[in-house]
Amino acid sequence: LLVFLLASQLGVDATSIVALLGSAGVAIGLAIQGSLSNLAGGVLILLLKPFKVGDYIIESVSNHEGFVTEVQIFYTKLRTADNRIVVLPNGVLANNSLVNVTSEKDRRLDIKVGISYDADLKKAKEVLFNVLKQEKSLIPDKDCLVFVDELADSSVNIGLRCYVESGEYWKARWRIIENCKYALDEAGIS
Repeated sequence: LLVFLLASQLGVDATSIVALLGSAGVAIGLAIQGSLSNLAGGVLILLLKPFKVGDYIIESVSNHEGFVTEVQIFYTKLRTADNRIVVLPNGVLANNSLVNVTSEKDRRLDIKVGISYDADLKKAKEVLFNVLKQEKSLIPDKDCLVFVDELADSSVNIGLRCYVESGEYWKARWRIIENCKYALDEAGIS
């Protein structure tokens, strides 16, 4: 303010100084807009805790997904399934939707198995239900379902639905799919 008053006493046009300062303020504001958005997003994430270190999240903008390894004030780091590190700006995470896959201890597992139209549907459903019941990661007090999901062009697609612990999801999924194949082969169902 003192510099402004002195300049106007020396005959410098005050409107030029005000325009210069206004332009500089706008330029600085635009330059740090992204950083301020990331800072505000980081504060929101640290306060509201939509996820924590160790959670598996999927962000909706770029479809990046992985385990949260670090939450900083400006950025969050994810480790992907193929062991890459993805650095996401907190402004993006705070202002868009994301899925926290591991926030619940149980996770629903859905599998589709296609069988021939010539196969015995009741027998196939019974065989697949037995595969589900033999799975060791299954949560026993949750319902297991085996149902006709779709009449596709070249197969009858049977759906399997059960619940497993979140940490066992992928291992259980792969094991159930493999066991379905073995059980259907043994029962003579193509």
